[in-house]
Amino acid sequence: MSVLLVEQDGPVRRFTLNRPEKRNAFNGELLDAMLAAFSETPGPEERVAVIQANGPAFCAGMDLAERGRATGATTNIEDILRAVEIWPLPVVGIVHGDAIAGGNELALHCDIVVASSRARFGMSLAQIGLTTSWFLTKKLLETAGPVATREILLLGEPLPATRFYELGMIARVAPPLELQATAEAIINRLAANAPLSVKTMKALILREMAFRDDIPHDDIKEMIETVRTSADAKEGILARLEKRDMRFSGR
Repeated sequence: MSVLLVEQDGPVRRFTLNRPEKRNAFNGELLDAMLAAFSETPGPEERVAVIQANGPAFCAGMDLAERGRATGATTNIEDILRAVEIWPLPVVGIVHGDAIAGGNELALHCDIVVASSRARFGMSLAQIGLTTSWFLTKKLLETAGPVATREILLLGEPLPATRFYELGMIARVAPPLELQATAEAIINRLAANAPLSVKTMKALILREMAFRDDIPHDDIKEMIETVRTSADAKEGILARLEKRDMRFSGR
């Protein structure tokens, strides 16, 4: 069974994450499949893309077992997120369950997110000794602002979808039984809008938010790499896999 299901439904292309037994965590196969899918040029009849998921969770981020073995992905998760963000058509994320770490970022890189009131969003990296990149932090600042970004990153606790909605980070929250209908109404509206108008407006938004990419940050990149290769990062991943308390040393 494919880890990414792709269905063309008239003007709508639907992408379904399909690793339910792993809470749709990204492994190398899923990352490569998503990059290939979002590298394709949409057909002239297409109007909207949808990202959804099978199983209880939307996406739990990177597969820690695979990351801990330092194997698997030839595609960087940032490549996927960028491909989703610059997809020329609007992308709707339907988040029925938890969207954590890379899953949280995947949702936020969609143009419009519709979430179940039971879903949670969060960036738990600080709890396992990892850190976000410049690119991922930029997206949080764009959507949440500095105060909420500090809450999300420094505490690392998942927040309910209602909190993300209050912060203006997602477009809609619906009761679980109404989630699909709420999302489909938005998808149908997007598909009915003038395609040239929608494409141009999306391009305008992306271009006008791109200024942060030019801020010098080589020293921050060095700090990020230090965290990613630290003893604490190795300990955090191993402890999470072994389901025990972390023993951080600050090294």
